[in-house]
Amino acid sequence: MSQAENAVTSSSKVKRSYRKGNPMSASEKQLAAIARKRVTHKEVKVFVRNPLKDIMIKVCDEEGVTQAEFVEKLIELEFQQRGLLG
Repeated sequence: MSQAENAVTSSSKVKRSYRKGNPMSASEKQLAAIARKRVTHKEVKVFVRNPLKDIMIKVCDEEGVTQAEFVEKLIELEFQQRGLLG
């Protein structure tokens, strides 16, 4: 037998399957992240007047924080002023 008959090309090999299962789609990743966050957080939905929201976005960009972090900090400060937090 010649070497050409015994040679196996990379295209004829059976490829190894993805060992961790199928990769998650972007929406699946987002849902998983939300599910993890729900263990330690509760959701708050609010409507804010447009000018206030615009200012908040600007301040968050300047401070390098997310809007959620900004709102959480405001709530903490208010609760501390009222003596509800230690």
